[in-house]
Amino acid sequence: MTALLEARGLKAFYGDAQALFGVDFSLSQGELVAVIGSNGAGKSTLLKCLTGLVRAPRDAVHFKGEAIGGLPPGEIVKRGLAMVPEGRRLFPSLSVEENLQIGGHTGRKGPWNLDRLYALFPILSEKRHNPGTALSGGQQQMVALGRALMSNPEVLLCDELSLGLAPIVIREIYAAMPDITREGMTVVIVEQDVTMAQRVSQRIYCLQEGRVSLQGRSNALTREQISQAYFGL
Repeated sequence: MTALLEARGLKAFYGDAQALFGVDFSLSQGELVAVIGSNGAGKSTLLKCLTGLVRAPRDAVHFKGEAIGGLPPGEIVKRGLAMVPEGRRLFPSLSVEENLQIGGHTGRKGPWNLDRLYALFPILSEKRHNPGTALSGGQQQMVALGRALMSNPEVLLCDELSLGLAPIVIREIYAAMPDITREGMTVVIVEQDVTMAQRVSQRIYCLQEGRVSLQGRSNALTREQISQAYFGL
């Protein structure tokens, strides 16, 4: 199957410090792929390279067969990749609805609009006029997810969706995934909760110290394999 999004021998640096060492990654249309690994393994860096937030060599990242490595993040969003960043990164001076509307400024056509988001997360409709950062952590994560969906991406990249959230909120957010993926949207989730990652994804990549230590079908990998790749035991 032809890859929709692909990294080939991807290397990434923060100044003189190397964060990724020749990472190969591929994503097919309609997949939900999880990226797991401990803190500092390179998970967030991988997503930032795919979306232009960390510069990558032009030929190291391909989207729909075209090299996009190193393109400006705004250009990559317009092409159909959107990221839900770690820490949510909402605009504190804007309301919930204004934060959501920012995602629609790409002008991309698609099924996602305010009405559909409010149907998916009714609490956001109730709080649409509140400052985005005045909400609970889980509600802010819903806003960050909704803002990315408003750009009507082909690929949605979610960095640490469950970080710092209560288990009941995590379940609520992941319960929305079938509605998000029903019409063929392709999703990547970075997730430290291995059980959750394995449950919701079709395939898993495990990173360790900037390298892929394991990949495979989520339902075929054993906990022993994952633990060995995760911790390097």
